[in-house]
Amino acid sequence: MKKLFALVLALAMVLTLVPAMAEGNVLRYGAETEPAGFDPHTISSHASIRVMNQVYNQLVDVNENLEVVPELATSWEISDDNLTYTFHLADNVYFHSGRKMTAEDVKYSYERILNPDLGALGNSASYAGGVDTIEVVDEATVKMTLKAVNVAFLSSQSSSYCSIVDKDVVEANEGSLLRADAGTGPYTLGEWVADNHVTVNAYDKYFNEAGKASFDAIEFYVMTDASSRLNALRTGAVDLIVADTAMLDLVGENDPIQVISYQTRDYVGLFMNCGREPFSNPLVRQAVNYALNREEINDFAYNGTAAISGFIPASMGHWAVDVNEKDYYTQNIEKAKALMAEAGYPNGFETVITVGLEDGIRDMGMVAQQQLAEIGIKAEVKNEENAQYIDDWKAHNFDIMICHNGAGSDPNRGVAFFFSSTGSANIQDYSNARVDELCVLGASTTDDAQREAYYKEAINIILDECATAIVSCPMAYFLASPALQGYAPSASNTSDFSGVTLNK
Repeated sequence: MKKLFALVLALAMVLTLVPAMAEGNVLRYGAETEPAGFDPHTISSHASIRVMNQVYNQLVDVNENLEVVPELATSWEISDDNLTYTFHLADNVYFHSGRKMTAEDVKYSYERILNPDLGALGNSASYAGGVDTIEVVDEATVKMTLKAVNVAFLSSQSSSYCSIVDKDVVEANEGSLLRADAGTGPYTLGEWVADNHVTVNAYDKYFNEAGKASFDAIEFYVMTDASSRLNALRTGAVDLIVADTAMLDLVGENDPIQVISYQTRDYVGLFMNCGREPFSNPLVRQAVNYALNREEINDFAYNGTAAISGFIPASMGHWAVDVNEKDYYTQNIEKAKALMAEAGYPNGFETVITVGLEDGIRDMGMVAQQQLAEIGIKAEVKNEENAQYIDDWKAHNFDIMICHNGAGSDPNRGVAFFFSSTGSANIQDYSNARVDELCVLGASTTDDAQREAYYKEAINIILDECATAIVSCPMAYFLASPALQGYAPSASNTSDFSGVTLNK
């Protein structure tokens, strides 16, 4: 009720500059955060990926059923020993520079990802980090051989972290793609006005007829205030907005605004820095887990619509572990205080909770701050701008950071990428030798039942050592003009606008 009142009040009082009415076949998108740049190999910001998904392609894609389907590669073969992947490329792919893409570009892109100096997110065993050699067979064929069997390798190449880029553009920009366009996607990168908007424009040489641009342009407007986004949608200044759960209460039963939603494979929670005292002590981390009332956090941050979850959400199907069976998922203040005393902190300690990027993260920080105070943890909530938040994420520069992560399409990402000692997104510096071993075993066996056993053992270890304090798996919501037709986002793809129309 408090959030609803605040939103209504904001609608009544806030005067906001909004985009002028669109001319031509242009989709105007009200986004919740500012992008952090557009290098697909180094940027993990949701706001950036939303734009990059229009600009870049990967060798393969993954559909709603988690099946690998062709993209830049029309077909592929896997050797009998499951180590060598031979990709056959589409022969009509052109970079936005106008140059035809060849196998040499694929080789260059993967060598860029694997260059340790770049700090690419894809340089991890969960993505391309396990590639040993890359061979150009001919102009349309590239062969990759892995160091070790990784049955999740093919599906993981669908990540934006494994995008194929134009060598000439990279070199012309001295190695940086933060503001450059080296893609092959259905749209080219256009104007970027900081804190205002990013435009992508239709590319007439796009290779895939079915995925061609439906609009002359898409304009992504930065509207961090939820009420401003909703007001812009109602006035027709934008056609589609990212929504939060509080906004749903403002859409009546007979309201022409469309509510579009899907269950994510994401999770949100508190990441404690295991490399720093006092969170290097597992007893402290356990105490934090016992201190949290996840239902209360969920009610405030997501109006109760998110599912209480671990880092492999129930939406991942049989890979998930039922966290409701875990004792520390039920708030127990006395147990938490006893653990704090056992850890040597009977009177608590001071710490900082870093938040940013989106409202759900910020709201979660506010409630967590209050709940941790009940066991003597005095937490300052530090709300950072996007760029600083991402920099601190990359540098592991935090005590507690509330993060919104994606579990991906395979537990290799959900477990190894975030929790193995060498995982590129192991920002909390968690380490367990058995988990590392299980990640290797899970990636190298082709038997699904055995893979599930390996990963579930790893998941249970990570949960029981309280490497994090995951709270929930949120729904994702969009609000759209009734004129927008055909937009059907899913956990596998929220950025596909092919076939979408604006019937104004």
